[in-house]
Amino acid sequence: MCVAKLTKQLSWNKTINMGKFSTMSRFPKQHISEKFLAEQKKETGNQLYKAEKYQQAVTYYSEAIDLCPETASYYGNRAACYMMLHQYRDALEDVRKSVSLDDTFVKGYARMAKCALALGDVATAENAIAKVKELEPLNASILVEANKLDSVKRFEEEGHKAYAKQDYRKVVFCMKKALEDAPYCTRYKLRKAECWAFLGKYQEAQEIANDILHVDKQNADAVYVRGMCLYYQDNVEHAFSHFQHVLRLAPDHKKAKDIYKRAKALKQKKEEGNDAFKAVRFQEAYKLYSEALSIDPHNDAVNAKLYFNRATVSAKLGRLNESITDCTSALKLDETYMKALLRRAKCHMDLENFEEAVHDYEVVVKMDKSRENKRLLQDAKFCLKKSKRKDYYKILGIDRNASTDEIKKAYRKRALVHHPDRHASASDGEKKEQEKKFKELGEAYGILSDPKKRARYDSGQDLEESDGLGGDIDPNSVFQAFFAEPGGGGAHFNFGSSFPGGFAFQFG
Repeated sequence: MCVAKLTKQLSWNKTINMGKFSTMSRFPKQHISEKFLAEQKKETGNQLYKAEKYQQAVTYYSEAIDLCPETASYYGNRAACYMMLHQYRDALEDVRKSVSLDDTFVKGYARMAKCALALGDVATAENAIAKVKELEPLNASILVEANKLDSVKRFEEEGHKAYAKQDYRKVVFCMKKALEDAPYCTRYKLRKAECWAFLGKYQEAQEIANDILHVDKQNADAVYVRGMCLYYQDNVEHAFSHFQHVLRLAPDHKKAKDIYKRAKALKQKKEEGNDAFKAVRFQEAYKLYSEALSIDPHNDAVNAKLYFNRATVSAKLGRLNESITDCTSALKLDETYMKALLRRAKCHMDLENFEEAVHDYEVVVKMDKSRENKRLLQDAKFCLKKSKRKDYYKILGIDRNASTDEIKKAYRKRALVHHPDRHASASDGEKKEQEKKFKELGEAYGILSDPKKRARYDSGQDLEESDGLGGDIDPNSVFQAFFAEPGGGGAHFNFGSSFPGGFAFQFG
């Protein structure tokens, strides 16, 4: 573009002071023309900068640099535009160039401090701040950046310590605080994303990694974080491809190497455990699942399945309490794991922990209202109701399949032991205990010796609500009736005893 044409285009700058170029008379005419054009470009850029048209201003500053590449202020001005456009890496490159051309360029060092701080480049920010203080000891504006830098350094150090202790929530907090003053620090963002992955916040972690990869497709750490999320969500094959890609981008990436190694070991050990289980080698399967659980404590998705698999093995081996413990561990890692809930509920049923079983089945039904799940809950509630009744078979000390004769023999033996008259000289507390047992024996015999009552009792019906069949039973009446039967025994009764029921018992 010729000087005349440029001057015409920039009518507002026609009166530019040419005196500033008088010192250039010793330079060739071509150089004077280039400097004049460069200054025109800079002035146009300045006007655009003031009008907040930063991208257009960059174009003019770039043209000025092309004309006079050794002028520090042009790089400084373009850096200011890049900063307004949040292109801090480009800005940092420009200010580095500006201070290399003029090591007394205070604005260049001040802008370097701002750019380095925004990018989380602590060392560069420190050096730039120190240089400003050296060149202009009374420069007050740099104190703002110095305070921000101190804050960033503090949170970075605290985050580093928390990471070493695997306190990932604190790391996330520290990185958030550091990013308030270093908002374009990729390193802080990825450290936060990595810790989100450790904490199971996979969507948050992936969003950060994806944003970084959108700008920098070759960022190995961002690819690593995406691989972590896939691995921890049990998408192993896709995770493997990500870790392999990381190692192609950065062959010495230690974290990628370590997690890739763990992922392969975990996959292999889990498959070996599954093979042993299918081959009915339960002890071996239990051992292999236990070994797999020690490989990676952060992989909740896989570890939940491993705990469930080991719980299944324990149930097969009859170790129901161990099975319950492993199911509980699986549910801590994945509270929606229905198979673990069903397995734990079944173990509770087998152990007659009916209240716990009902609770688990209720959770299952909320998750899946299938007919089968509703039936399981109904059965558990029925068993719970039955369990709260007195166990008359246990009171008599007989099996549930006991015959009528076995019921009579059991009653005779225990009634004679617990009859209150036999404990007339005992303490008040002992008397009450024997009276209670004697009454329960009468209830048990009264129910189990009657075929209809026994059938209703066995079916779980509430006897007190079934035509009065389970109403209050007088233990003395049962006792008298029993021993009045042929072959009932050699007992003799004298009424008038102080024992409730009004008879005295004498052993023959």
